[in-house]
Amino acid sequence: MGRKLRFLAELSFYLYNLFQPIYGKMQDRLYRTEEMKSMYFVIAIILIIIDQLTKLAVVKNMTEGESISIIDNFLYLSSHRNRGAAWGILEGHFWFFYLVTAIVIVIVSYYIVKYSKESKLMGTGLSLVLGGAIGNFIDRLFRKEVVDFVDTRFGDYHYPIFNVADSCLVVGVILIIIAMLLDERKKGRKEA
Repeated sequence: MGRKLRFLAELSFYLYNLFQPIYGKMQDRLYRTEEMKSMYFVIAIILIIIDQLTKLAVVKNMTEGESISIIDNFLYLSSHRNRGAAWGILEGHFWFFYLVTAIVIVIVSYYIVKYSKESKLMGTGLSLVLGGAIGNFIDRLFRKEVVDFVDTRFGDYHYPIFNVADSCLVVGVILIIIAMLLDERKKGRKEA
């Protein structure tokens, strides 16, 4: 168990050192409109890489079903495979996931190009959704299952095990909703 935790700590350190210089350059470029659009795609690519590296670490260092307690009775690192959506919904219907993911990728990419210059929050949310969708798509395409490993529990409630891509999707959708609400609020002020 100590070897696995040490490996995960080293992976985290490696990822931090790998992306720290890129992040600094991204901040400098985010204020130039045309470069902003491409930066959102770069963010998505970085998230895909992080997602795939964390999944690879779990696959290589843990057996399926193995669980490591990070914070007792709250947070665990658990090696789990999901052949459907959350809670195993639509298990085995890969054609459905391929189709939906392809549509999402096209629509989100279009919205990044069209609307990201108007709102950094919207662009960031869209890049998170794009990275998350592609991250899980890669698993379904090459593994025929999605590797999940973040396992949270709240008292007696056991939340479905998830991964970095799932987190990107959820946070991305939340940011998109906030951006839309702020945009509506701004429009309401202009009309008043």
